[in-house]
Amino acid sequence: MVEQRRSWLLRRVEAAMQKGLTRAYQGVRVDPAKFLMQLRVAYRVPISGYHGVFSLEIHELDGVAESVIRGGMKMAAVEGAGFGLGGLITIVPDLGILSAITMRTIQKLSLIYGFEYNTDDEIAELWIAAASAAGVDLSRELLEREVVTKFVPRVIQRIAAKASTEVVEKWAGRVIPLASSAIGAGLNYWFVRAWGQRALAHFRQRHLLVRERERSGLIINAEQVSLPAGNL
Repeated sequence: MVEQRRSWLLRRVEAAMQKGLTRAYQGVRVDPAKFLMQLRVAYRVPISGYHGVFSLEIHELDGVAESVIRGGMKMAAVEGAGFGLGGLITIVPDLGILSAITMRTIQKLSLIYGFEYNTDDEIAELWIAAASAAGVDLSRELLEREVVTKFVPRVIQRIAAKASTEVVEKWAGRVIPLASSAIGAGLNYWFVRAWGQRALAHFRQRHLLVRERERSGLIINAEQVSLPAGNL
């Protein structure tokens, strides 16, 4: 009986996560121009464009990135506390909003380290980072990333399958109604923190690779850099 319930919950969570990530792909997007202004005003980052971050000290970018992750964690915690009052009944809307918060956090981290997502190739790179944050190996899919409209849905499916197992293990406590609000807040907080830190590591490594290659005169634009598949 317990195993059947866990299997049902796993399927429910995977479907909700896939739906939430698909919605995030289709409509949840941080405006690079507005976020650039936020970086300059709120975080006092002295740049006129995103390529300017490559001239800053890396620890300055790390500090801004950590602050953005903390902001996403707090927002997710508030959202989790509210929906958590409904226990498992609210898991579908909960995961939809959580997916949006997480993807917006990842998008901001991408911009902080100098990577925009205006072209299909850049969008693919963004979802590669999301997969990295979820602990998904994309070695096979990378060969077919040229068609982003086919590539991203496959990546979302892989992320949902991987993340749902992790979510079910962590969210099992939400079957306790009286505790579900506090548990929902804590687990959403943990989720954004874990994915944010993994995404930060991905973009930071790619950022440093750009710096190294630019010093060697091997590339011109940050968009030309992808991490090797083994590092995802």
